[in-house]
Amino acid sequence: MSARLFLAILATSALAVALVGVTTRLNFERGFLGYLNELATERMALAKPRLETAYLQHGNWDFLHDNLNAWHQLLRPAPDDDLSAQSVTSSILTSDLTGAMLRMSLLDRQNQWVAGFPSTGQKVLQLPLRAEGETVGWLTMAPFQSVADGGDQRFQQGQAKTTVAIAILALVLSALIAWWVARTLLTPVRRVAAATHRLAAGHHDIRVPVDSQDEVGQLARDFNHLALTLGRNEKLRRNFMADVSHELRTPLGILKGELEALEDGIVPLNAEAVMSLQAEVARIGGLVEDLHELALSDAGALSYRKEPLDLVSLLQRATQAQQPRLLSAGLTLNVSLVPPIAMVTGDAVRLLQLLDNLLENCRRYTDAPGIVQVTLEGSVSEWQLAIEDSAPGVPSDMQDQLFDRFFRIDGSRSRATGGSGLGLPICSNIVQAHGGHISARASALGGVCIAIALPREASPT
Repeated sequence: MSARLFLAILATSALAVALVGVTTRLNFERGFLGYLNELATERMALAKPRLETAYLQHGNWDFLHDNLNAWHQLLRPAPDDDLSAQSVTSSILTSDLTGAMLRMSLLDRQNQWVAGFPSTGQKVLQLPLRAEGETVGWLTMAPFQSVADGGDQRFQQGQAKTTVAIAILALVLSALIAWWVARTLLTPVRRVAAATHRLAAGHHDIRVPVDSQDEVGQLARDFNHLALTLGRNEKLRRNFMADVSHELRTPLGILKGELEALEDGIVPLNAEAVMSLQAEVARIGGLVEDLHELALSDAGALSYRKEPLDLVSLLQRATQAQQPRLLSAGLTLNVSLVPPIAMVTGDAVRLLQLLDNLLENCRRYTDAPGIVQVTLEGSVSEWQLAIEDSAPGVPSDMQDQLFDRFFRIDGSRSRATGGSGLGLPICSNIVQAHGGHISARASALGGVCIAIALPREASPT
């Protein structure tokens, strides 16, 4: 990739140098030829008054027939011309170098050749020659179509060599700049590419140093965040598999032991033994059902039939259903519903499942005697629901992990009294499916407060 980038930058620079060189060359040649023709025109202007004076002296052009010396004398400026001696000398020198005098010719009033360059062609520079108010002839000169003089050619060749040298220098500088750009830009990209290969091989601890704040630096930061997320997800996956196998192995081991005891006649087959077996089967069935429901909610495959609902009514149903169980566990339920009606758009079955799971968590993980507080308040755009309980609480550094699968805290979340550890992850998915968000924080009662915000639906009129 670095070679391709280097060649691309170098080719672009070379094309730009070539275009500039060709354009400069063409403009120079055109300008140089124009400059030579302009000098020739000035040379013609110097010769014009002398030719007109000579015509008045002789009365015709016959004195110039077959008389090259007289013709050349007329073309050379005299000291008494209008121009100063210095400028005349300079003009003579420059015009002679261009060979303009040799390209001049004289035509009479009938455009017949008289003296000078024998063939003028169709495209010529010409000046009218006047005597006593009449045009008596024409001074003409063939324009320069190319550089033919040795000095002019040497000057043109010098300019061409200078242009080529500048182009070569520009290409060398372009190559150095292209190499530097390719090396500077692609070095961090190569580091990210190498780190990506290691990440794909399972090395989730790989990190890329961030050396800049530009797009390449942002790419490195995004890669580091991706590696961190993948490493965390891999750790969660391993923990998840370990917890699932443990959760299934425990009741299966109990079932196997009790069945062997029944088979060996150690335990009599009676109603109590059957109930124990059914309890373990129900435990396995509940875990499998929770896993299935969590998988569906993760994939967004849980069925939702959303419609306008009154959240106050749902809370009253859920708290009335759970109050006897809370009382039997030594817990007091306090309900504070500020709005008389709180409309949301949602699925009544899933929202009741959400409320039941949260209240059931309070029953399982709150010490008796304790308190469970349910509060509903509203803002302009959403409803805030808080379900909190008394001690024991959750350390602040573990509150965000409450929504991880199979997460438990020693003491307050024992395997004997706790559930499968999947209730809160399922609750989180239900809240997200309703466009809300859920979080955990410390409760003023000494336990945990689960805060839920759901988008507000306009109240019916």
